[in-house]
Amino acid sequence: MFMKTNLKTLAMACALVLGCSQAIAQKATLNVYTALETDQLKAYQESFNKSYPDVEIKWTRDSTGIITAKLLAEKSKPVADVIMGVAASSMVVFDKEGMLEGYAPANLKEINPRFKAASNPPTWVGMDVWGAAVCYNTVEAAKLGLPKIESWKDLTRPEFKGKVVMPNPNSSGTGFLDVTAWLQMFGDKAGWEFMDKLHDNIAVYTHSGSKPCVMAGTGEFPVGISFEYRANVVKSKGAPIDVVFPKEGLGWDVEAIAMVKGTSQAAAAKKLLDWASTREANELYAKNFAITAIPGIATKLEHVPADYEKRLVKNDFQWMGKHRDAVLTEWQNRYATKSEPKK
Repeated sequence: MFMKTNLKTLAMACALVLGCSQAIAQKATLNVYTALETDQLKAYQESFNKSYPDVEIKWTRDSTGIITAKLLAEKSKPVADVIMGVAASSMVVFDKEGMLEGYAPANLKEINPRFKAASNPPTWVGMDVWGAAVCYNTVEAAKLGLPKIESWKDLTRPEFKGKVVMPNPNSSGTGFLDVTAWLQMFGDKAGWEFMDKLHDNIAVYTHSGSKPCVMAGTGEFPVGISFEYRANVVKSKGAPIDVVFPKEGLGWDVEAIAMVKGTSQAAAAKKLLDWASTREANELYAKNFAITAIPGIATKLEHVPADYEKRLVKNDFQWMGKHRDAVLTEWQNRYATKSEPKK
């Protein structure tokens, strides 16, 4: 009897171990390359895993330019399964290089057609819009006797010499959307002339789109060219900044998601793309951004104007993708001497 009981217990234990082993083996791991802000990732992953507990996400996170360069370098031997929260202007480049697999997420019909690739099925699908903002430290500005800022061209005034920081477009998607917006708004010749004058006043070009606003918030520099999410967060935490939306118009891009062609985790990748296009996911994006891919979900952010969308410049993602290398090379040749060292 004792022997039978022990054998029965042992058999049950083996069955449990085998079952657990199979469950572990069945859990897919997705390599996801992202430029999403670190303080956003946790909420997104928790929401995804409530619906899909069988998929584990392994994040590789960096600024847009660095992630874009990494993906292009790995083109022949991809490591990523999914690209998430990376600029649509970069997605255009990946698509041209044949790196993306078309897929129509389950909720695609609700996505604003402007915020997805034109192909059928789309090779990338938008999540939200992020756009330019200037963080202006009013306390430091008062100490230095600096004038108010209303336009981009105000930043070229001699009073701001050495007082402005902005992101390097080779590293930062925010920097790239600024530069391409100025070229589209002002025209090629006038755009570079504006950047020449701005460069005279730049103290340093950072490798992060968030960092200039953080630096302005702490008073390290009075003016930081950044984007509306980080500006809203920094001001909401009590930093003495005005969030300025220059009157000529605001550069912008779409955070998007795509599946990498040839991934061995296609089934799991499709689950992440399905979740990223749901109303639940868009409601999470709306906590951070004023415009989401599904219309009517975004709510007004505290320090972002209600007419924010109307302030965005006319933007051409295909133009941005086509001219990306030429624009970045020209920018590097002109201005890289003031860029902060790479880590």
